Amino acid sequence: MRWKKLGRIFVPDGSAAWMRTHAASPIPLPLEGDRIRVFVSGRDDESRARIGSIEFHLARPHDVAVSAEPLAELGEPGTFDENGMVGGCALVVGAKVYIYYSGFQRGQTVPFWFFGGLLVSDDGGQTARRASRAPILDRTDAEPIIVGAPWILRERGVWRMWYTSGVRWARERDEMRHYYHVKYAESDDGVFWRREGRIAIDFGPDEYAIGRPCVVRDPDRYRMWYSRRGASYRIGYAESDDGLTWNRRDDRVGIDVSPDGWDADMIEYAAVFDHAGKRWMLYNGNGYGRSGLGLAVLEEGVHRSGSD
Repeated sequence: MRWKKLGRIFVPDGSAAWMRTHAASPIPLPLEGDRIRVFVSGRDDESRARIGSIEFHLARPHDVAVSAEPLAELGEPGTFDENGMVGGCALVVGAKVYIYYSGFQRGQTVPFWFFGGLLVSDDGGQTARRASRAPILDRTDAEPIIVGAPWILRERGVWRMWYTSGVRWARERDEMRHYYHVKYAESDDGVFWRREGRIAIDFGPDEYAIGRPCVVRDPDRYRMWYSRRGASYRIGYAESDDGLTWNRRDDRVGIDVSPDGWDADMIEYAAVFDHAGKRWMLYNGNGYGRSGLGLAVLEEGVHRSGSD
């Protein structure tokens, strides 16, 4: 694969109270024509993340409109999303839009923990309400650390989820480091999940975080893009015949950091979608979304042929 970068299309100017900085973890929602709504996680003056949206036309991606308010406010004190909400994926379910996310709480012995939540929108993603004040992905004995960043496809009545699952926290170089990788689960309704501990993407050499999976079902195979972290974040890529057993092909991802600029230090949180006969990628660069949001397009011929 070869992705052509179209440049940074958006960076917050600080005018929106819910998004003083960052435009992280993009979630695309194609609208009519070439309009795209993108849910992004912005941070307020206290560095707490909320999910709002931006809109643009693919023909004019740098002309961006920002929502005045977030989709929903932070959770009540003591709830799983009281300190932050970071997007995972969005699905159109009949007349509703389901927006899955990770809810954050600040910790003491560890810096934070997060668990999976669900917002439901009745107006196409302009506003949303919580499906539950409690997480839909919570701790279990098998997964007692952190669980979130869900990406979901619906196939033949089964909801299929690839998500981030914590293995441990470890003190390294005078800081607590989180170890998590990507697992797989299934559901009949998108709310209650059967989590059997199946690992989809495991750690590679010198990696400690494999997160934010994005899965696309093509006629010939499943494709997954994810964020892999060693010295700094890079985008990884894997393929599968069934969505269960994955073959990592990071060397064929076709996109990397730039020689300089806003995405020269790291590149992460890829979200891939098809629209107007082309395959697109939204992604973040330096600072986990602080430097803004970029857009890339898969070069002509690669996606249509189904080859790499």
